[in-house]
Amino acid sequence: MATAGSRLPDCSPVVAPPVLMLLRAEGLAASALSAVLYAHTGASWWLFAALWLIPDLSMLGYLINPGIGARIYNAIHSYTTPATLALCGLLLQSPILVPIALIWANHIGIDRLLGFGLKYPSGFGFTHLGAPKQRASGAPAAS
Repeated sequence: MATAGSRLPDCSPVVAPPVLMLLRAEGLAASALSAVLYAHTGASWWLFAALWLIPDLSMLGYLINPGIGARIYNAIHSYTTPATLALCGLLLQSPILVPIALIWANHIGIDRLLGFGLKYPSGFGFTHLGAPKQRASGAPAAS
């Protein structure tokens, strides 16, 4: 526990395997639901394929520095942003905003399923889903 004046570490905590499995299952559910909803929009699957990797352009923020890179990446890889876009699309009755939001949510869900989480400023590899070694093996990372 941190005391007054102490600084919390910039690395991710060890995520217990049952919690890690739950977070990955959440990613699977989000990606499956967004794909099913996308199919019901009638939008082109070519559009889906063309836009699916666009959220990863947020990694370019790391060219500035890790802190800014993490903030930009996290803003783009949070479900809040595509949910807001989908809500705007529904309110504006836009035929394109909802499909784009669903593609975006699908990307985030697949990222979570594969173990790519929100980033810490300490480095690209440390996420809310654990350290790189932990995400790969499902076991707690060595200290």
